[in-house]
Amino acid sequence: MSRIKELFNIQYPIVSGGMVWCSGWRLASAVSNAGGLGLIGAGSMHPETLREHIQKAKKATRNPFGVNVPLLYPEPEKIMEVIVEEGVKIVFTSAGSPKKWTPFLHEHGITVAHVISSATFAKKSEDAGVDVIVAEGFEAGGHEGREETTTMNLIPAVRKSVSLPLLAAGGIATGGQMLAAMALGADGVQIGSLFAASEESSAHDDFKKRVVETGEGGTKLVLKQLAPVRLIKNEFYQQVEEAEKRGASIDELKNLLGRGRAKKGIFEGDMDEGELEIGQCASLIDNIESVQVIFERLFGEYNLAYNRLCASSVFNK
Repeated sequence: MSRIKELFNIQYPIVSGGMVWCSGWRLASAVSNAGGLGLIGAGSMHPETLREHIQKAKKATRNPFGVNVPLLYPEPEKIMEVIVEEGVKIVFTSAGSPKKWTPFLHEHGITVAHVISSATFAKKSEDAGVDVIVAEGFEAGGHEGREETTTMNLIPAVRKSVSLPLLAAGGIATGGQMLAAMALGADGVQIGSLFAASEESSAHDDFKKRVVETGEGGTKLVLKQLAPVRLIKNEFYQQVEEAEKRGASIDELKNLLGRGRAKKGIFEGDMDEGELEIGQCASLIDNIESVQVIFERLFGEYNLAYNRLCASSVFNK
């Protein structure tokens, strides 16, 4: 049995990423009801908004779900208080060091996963006491590490570095990619972009359509001087690219980014001036589907890839 399935008490080793403006209670509960682990994305929520989403998720599913907490966002103390008060038992932390909050969460019986982008940070996270490592490669959407290490290189490096249960993330949108990640040493996968464009995602319909329309080369990692983020190429992206080419200062880039850019694009549907965060695998997403249909397709693709691999293995005698 997969260590991820056993640890989280889920049917399939699939976790939905806790994405800002996409991962509300509807998406989290739908993924959990389908047999995976749904995450509520606290990064775009004030504490009382998170409380509301947790309570609605409890009513919508009897299966385990969790909360993703980006540690660089404001009010982590209040967010953690809500999580404890509402009895959430699984927390994924990201965008910061897990040293401070892992002992606190463990004291309240909460399982902790932490998202990293290098084998070095994976080892530090293991030393900090986390229960699960999420290794997120360069292909992922949203904020990333500065190393630009691809998932195919990151997973075996992390597997060699730590012994903890390992989730592969970054650019995974098909069952074949799931199989590849597990062949590289992962115990399961965390999928973001595919669920961001699902029917249950809280993202704006125009954003979902834009994701489906995005082809190869349609995203790029920018703003490395601030916090690296992968974006769909739109008018805002062009402004960022031009500013970076002329050597804009950090303050200039901060002013250009302003506040609420991701909300404007992902949640409110401004496809020109919004910050459209998505992974490279957007080019593999052809339709806006329900979570249940996505799960069924992933299983079919996984089995097809597995059978094809077994039938054509160059090592068969």
